Amino acid sequence: MSYFVYILECADKSLYAGATNNLEKRLKQHNNSKCGAHYTKLRRPVILKYSEIYKTLKKARKREAEIKTWDRTKKLTLINKRCGVDKN
Repeated sequence: MSYFVYILECADKSLYAGATNNLEKRLKQHNNSKCGAHYTKLRRPVILKYSEIYKTLKKARKREAEIKTWDRTKKLTLINKRCGVDKN
């Protein structure tokens, strides 16, 4: 099984980081379900901006926790580098 760490952009342009073993299902939950995170329920719709894949839940949760400590600028830098938009 694979685990994903992801960053979403909410309708208010804020960023949300999470982890899951089913990225497609979780994205649908964030946008449509009562099972989505409280934070994203109030800021729908959300768009997937970034994801990473891990072999273990422990590693994914560790990375999620790390990203959640970052400020917006650092998260955007990560998103832009992965998308090939790094302007530095």
